[in-house]
Amino acid sequence: MSRDGVSSPVVTVVPYVLLAVLVLVTVPIGPDPVVFWLCGAAAAWMLGVFTLRPGWRTRPVVMAVFFTVLLAITAVLVVRAPWFGFFTPAAYFYAFRVLRWPWRLAGVGAVAVVAGTAQAYGLDKTTAAGLVGYLAILVVNVVPMCGFAWFAWRDGQQDEQRRQALADVREANRRLEAMFDENVRLAREAGVLDERQRMAREIHDTLAQGLTGIVTQLQAAEHDPVGWRRHVGAATALARESLSEARRSVRALRPEPLEAARLSEALAGVAAKWSARNGLTVEVTTTGTACPLPAEAEIALLRTAQEALANVARHANANRVGLTLSYLDGEVALDVRDDGRGFDPGGSSDGFGLVAMRQRVESLSGTLRVESGPGCGTGISARVPAVRS
Repeated sequence: MSRDGVSSPVVTVVPYVLLAVLVLVTVPIGPDPVVFWLCGAAAAWMLGVFTLRPGWRTRPVVMAVFFTVLLAITAVLVVRAPWFGFFTPAAYFYAFRVLRWPWRLAGVGAVAVVAGTAQAYGLDKTTAAGLVGYLAILVVNVVPMCGFAWFAWRDGQQDEQRRQALADVREANRRLEAMFDENVRLAREAGVLDERQRMAREIHDTLAQGLTGIVTQLQAAEHDPVGWRRHVGAATALARESLSEARRSVRALRPEPLEAARLSEALAGVAAKWSARNGLTVEVTTTGTACPLPAEAEIALLRTAQEALANVARHANANRVGLTLSYLDGEVALDVRDDGRGFDPGGSSDGFGLVAMRQRVESLSGTLRVESGPGCGTGISARVPAVRS
């Protein structure tokens, strides 16, 4: 049921004005006590049930009873005084405002019958011609008014559907905004986590490796009274390099060897320093045609080489170490192999070094393979795309 305008003057004032005017018209024509009583009853009914009871206007059953009684009074008035047909506009107002669909259609049709009866008061309904004329007048009233009521109801339904569609769109937009905000939050958290992991790898690949190398050299000096100066010198040089790397990492987390050299030259420099510290020559080989690499790929391969060589120094007890950089079709491969004691990859959990290497390489859509076995040496192979993924 439409609620628009149930408190407007059209339904709260106009009916009383119409009723008062019709009462004034009735007085000179010929007083009829029944008409006056019916007019008073209609006014009291509208005042007591509708005008002074706004809370009742939302009760469908109460409004249906209100409209039915008022229409019955109007019908009796029309029969006794046909000019009360001018009161039917008020009945139309109430029908459109207080009745639910489809009862509104029946109410409008009933008002149209009362209005048509008032209009046909001069016809002799006892004759066939008069009866046909009366029926024609009813049709002329009922059909247009019921059609208007149906079109008004359909337009109201379409308006309600549009309002509902707009409400659904607003709700969908609200949910999309909430989802967007949630995605932004998750992306921010993921970025923070990635940055933490990256910082952990950087710390491990710089300070942790340097400190481990220093400890290794100092331990070697304790057990080598003859060559202790060489070990202490190597530890001192490694400490200086670690300090320099720590300072550089604070400024920009790009490895110092890559700041002024190509990847192959940087790897050769890392191998040379490692060889000087550990007294074991690393054979460095570069194959294929060198091509530019994304900075992330160069850093990942350099850190992988550093970590692999650090593991050789700590665990392998090797006699030969080889490092190969291969520029292949669409990717670059780094292989670090030694002939040391090896280990069982399937029966041993990866340390943080291997985990860091794997995370670095796989974050670039690359692969990391570890081949080893007790007494069979170790081979680490890292492959990354030659272009940014």
